[in-house]
Amino acid sequence: MRVEAGTHLIIDAFCCPYRIGERRGALKLLRSVEEDMLLMWDRGLHSFKMFNAAIKKKCHILGRVPAHVKFEVVKTFPDGSYLSWIVPDGKSRKKGATRLPVRVIEYIVEENGVEKVYRLITDLMDFVTFPAILMAREYHQRWEAENTLDELKVHLNGRKTPIRSKNPREVVQEIYGWLLGHYCIRFLMFQSASVAGISPLRLSFTGSLQVVKRAVPEFQKIENKAAKDLVNIYYCWLVWEISDLEIPPPQQRINPRVVKKTRSKFKSKKRHHRGNANTKQQLSFKVFKTVATNCA
Repeated sequence: MRVEAGTHLIIDAFCCPYRIGERRGALKLLRSVEEDMLLMWDRGLHSFKMFNAAIKKKCHILGRVPAHVKFEVVKTFPDGSYLSWIVPDGKSRKKGATRLPVRVIEYIVEENGVEKVYRLITDLMDFVTFPAILMAREYHQRWEAENTLDELKVHLNGRKTPIRSKNPREVVQEIYGWLLGHYCIRFLMFQSASVAGISPLRLSFTGSLQVVKRAVPEFQKIENKAAKDLVNIYYCWLVWEISDLEIPPPQQRINPRVVKKTRSKFKSKKRHHRGNANTKQQLSFKVFKTVATNCA
């Protein structure tokens, strides 16, 4: 799915079978990209096809590059970035694709005393209007979109079984209904933020969800179309209630990407434990038999 970084609105989503990879699905999402947009993606989606397809949509690109991808330094800019080329893969080269110019931005982020190198590519060559430090900061805003997955899967769903239907057609229908529910809440948050004069990301999603749940029974009481004024009153109340759910500014905290070590009550397996299983069962049976005889 494609998420707007400034509002966390899910603009587009693509449902596909499990055998289709993320890169093929991401290419389908380019259908909703408009001209002059800034499209950002993670290093797992980097490819020449993705870059070339986005350029054809006349949008701007800012994407992270994996460590194994190398770039030739053609020209160095004053802000530390440099001009290079992105070359087509085998299939694209057979179709007549040519290499495309890119601007590579390299910077270091320190996490818990460990320095990590990030590399970004973009088609924005104006280093005065778009300096490297600005592009790096804007790219890290993309991580805020990961919170949308938590809003969608954990808070909005709120049940152990995400999809209840067993048929493919009803599964797709339920997913799109799920996405529309998230869009409605986020759109209300956007309108409330506009009234309050703050960013939509400064409003609590879980609090807004609770406000909407309380308002649904009130809206259901309106039966006829003559109560249009009453609907507007309820809607204004809904917007003002959500606008009061401002959260404090972020504290720039980070969570290290580590896995908690699992613990087991059993001892670790050693070399002398690799014997025959049948022999161990026989020995255990003989010991039990001897103890029973002594007790008799």
